[in-house]
Amino acid sequence: MFSRLPRMGAFLLFLLGVAGSFSACGEASDGNLPESRPVLHYFTWSDYVGPEIIRDFEQREHVKVVVDTFSSNEELLAKLQSGATGYDVAVPSDFMVAIMIQQGLLSELDHQEMPNASLLEPHLQTLHFDPERRYSVPYLWGTVGIGYDSAVILTPPDSWSILWDPRYKGRISMLNDQREVFGAVLRSLGKSMNNTDPMVIEAAKERLLRQKPLVKIYTSDHYDQLLASGEVVLAHGWGGPMARAMAERPSIRYVVPKEGATLWADCLVVLQTAPQKQLAMRFINFLMEPEIAARTSERLRFASASRQARERVNALTRENPAIYPPLDQLDRLEWMRDVGRAIRLYDRAWTELKMQ
Repeated sequence: MFSRLPRMGAFLLFLLGVAGSFSACGEASDGNLPESRPVLHYFTWSDYVGPEIIRDFEQREHVKVVVDTFSSNEELLAKLQSGATGYDVAVPSDFMVAIMIQQGLLSELDHQEMPNASLLEPHLQTLHFDPERRYSVPYLWGTVGIGYDSAVILTPPDSWSILWDPRYKGRISMLNDQREVFGAVLRSLGKSMNNTDPMVIEAAKERLLRQKPLVKIYTSDHYDQLLASGEVVLAHGWGGPMARAMAERPSIRYVVPKEGATLWADCLVVLQTAPQKQLAMRFINFLMEPEIAARTSERLRFASASRQARERVNALTRENPAIYPPLDQLDRLEWMRDVGRAIRLYDRAWTELKMQ
């Protein structure tokens, strides 16, 4: 008896294997299975793409899109520098594109594969970090400024100086982003946000140390919710989240200070190690389709780089200065740039600010 059980078990396993092979053959003929489709890996900011847009692309191209996310440009770069491969398309910000080009992390683009990538706003067509758009396509853009509750702050602020007003102690939030925080204080001092002078950076740190007792929190994630709930009445941040706060609390307003502020763009790039380079460029072309770009702009409340998308968003979106900055503001806005070795000065000053 004992000598026959293994043979019976083997026979049963054989039958199960035959049945399984027929089942697998039937499944393999189904083009909807991820295993039978090319896979595109998309590395982007948290909540930066709607699942319905991903489904539309998957159905159009008969592919599978896997989305992975990062929370900062530094995290994106660190992951790629550590040897992470397999990603096809990523979404670095403007200054990070320059760094990634220098480090050989990006693949050159074939613009014949991406006709929609040429439908850009005039001020986004030639950018300092990639003037010929060999490696990047501007995707979303906007400004950094101040969101405030007009029910509490009756006189509309026009200067960064309000973030140092002791009347609002404990009701101010600042971005948890060293370059943006230093950018704001440097502009308030009449300097470039890309200043590399050690004495100027030290003076900016001292001014931030004087502000710190007034600050409730340094956060880049949920300041729109803090504004909407009334926990803060002044918030330093990107316009898109301010627009979301406006939708929840109608008294919220947004201003770009008169001293100037950051102009930013998040860009679509194909990584040098991308397994699916041609598919990646078709994906970029898809994201830049005017209708798709308009849907993204409406959802995220960030301005699309596509000039035709601007025509398709609803009037409330198009006319909201937190989303689509008035073009007459552009002359007082500044691009963040790679400051080279001076980044060590910013790192040290930021650490000293956060530790005190």
